[in-house]
Amino acid sequence: MPIRSHGKQQGCRKVLTRTPRNKGKVSIVKQLKSFNVGDKVFIKVEPMIKKNIIHRRFFNKLGTVIEKRGNAYRIRVNDLNKEKDVMVLPVHLKRVK
Repeated sequence: MPIRSHGKQQGCRKVLTRTPRNKGKVSIVKQLKSFNVGDKVFIKVEPMIKKNIIHRRFFNKLGTVIEKRGNAYRIRVNDLNKEKDVMVLPVHLKRVK
């Protein structure tokens, strides 16, 4: 019997698809967003940009911006009562008010 693949995007087919209404290129404004240290952000993965897609465990999580490193941001996320840091590009983040 064949052995099932367990890749890093396993079980993400529905999560990493866009609706027909939202298909197309990602706007440059989304890619160049900026955040300040201490901002609350929501991690919403943009499926069109495969670079720097984080683990599925952190999809749709709320976090705080800790610092900026290069083009990415370090986000502190609460995961099972532990604080974890995740590096995310700004295209995968949304500001929470």
